Amino acid sequence: MSDLTLYDPFERMQFTETNCFLCGTAISPALRTPVFGEWLQQKYNLKEKELLLLDKSVATFGDLTIPCCALCQTHYILPLEAEVEQAAAQGIAGLKGLEEQKLFQWVGKMYYGTLVTELIKEMNPFMEPQYAVSEDPKMLGRFGSFFQVLQSLRVPMVFSDFIPCSLFLLEVNALEDELPFEYQDELTSMAFSIKLGSVVMVCTLLDNGIIRRAMAKLYALTSGQQLHPIQVAEFKARVFYAAYIFNVVPEYFIRPVKPDDDRLVLDTLIDDIRNEIFNPWDMKAYAHMLEEMLKPWDIREQEILRNPAMPLSFLLDDKNQFQVLERFHK
Repeated sequence: MSDLTLYDPFERMQFTETNCFLCGTAISPALRTPVFGEWLQQKYNLKEKELLLLDKSVATFGDLTIPCCALCQTHYILPLEAEVEQAAAQGIAGLKGLEEQKLFQWVGKMYYGTLVTELIKEMNPFMEPQYAVSEDPKMLGRFGSFFQVLQSLRVPMVFSDFIPCSLFLLEVNALEDELPFEYQDELTSMAFSIKLGSVVMVCTLLDNGIIRRAMAKLYALTSGQQLHPIQVAEFKARVFYAAYIFNVVPEYFIRPVKPDDDRLVLDTLIDDIRNEIFNPWDMKAYAHMLEEMLKPWDIREQEILRNPAMPLSFLLDDKNQFQVLERFHK
């Protein structure tokens, strides 16, 4: 019989080195799981590479681990990592063949793992974080909702007619692609991207697929195309900016559980009566986001907004059709 009990660490802010991040079981501090799977670290030589954490401190990929009981590690974490590793070995076709819910769980585990690292640090009374996540009730509410659906990793769960995220898979043309791996996340907007060889996965983690529907036409234009890295950067900028102006937080409701049920069924509701789903699009703010993504090519905001009515695009031509770009010439 499946255990259908959900764990809520946010209720009592139970973020410690001695509670499993996924189920809350009291454990020895020695029991931990890597935020970024061992296979990922080995394949892309990440163990000693540095990354910027949510609080702007620096750690290595290998150092980033979170408390995890033996049961969750053996039954949930390792099987998921093995499935994604096998799918990733087959490139974009393999990852597209994996259930979206699995990819959401995998991406969500990495995002949540970096968040938990920050929350555990904030529970230390001697730490004075520059930006205390635990002191922002609105953000904690969003993270709590996110963790509720992330527990589908542990608790059998069916999402009724929705997936909690928007997920995009892009293929990169190898001609001018020099990065085998790249990782980016954004705390407040819950946007995430990771590059695995020739495949880039971009995800907004708590929007119930709304951003994917909003970007359906652009995503369809990229389908079957090999993108230049600068086109991938622009696509990421559009997704990350859409997540930035996304203005609602989905609520999730568990249907009443009957004695013979072996899974939870979740419904969702978005309050779009009191709030607009998206805040107004600000071209200057988008240009700033795009400038950040285009830093490797040294393209500045003034160049992006040379024509304010039609900002610089490497993805689309002047007729809003996909433009093939094999080499970039500034």
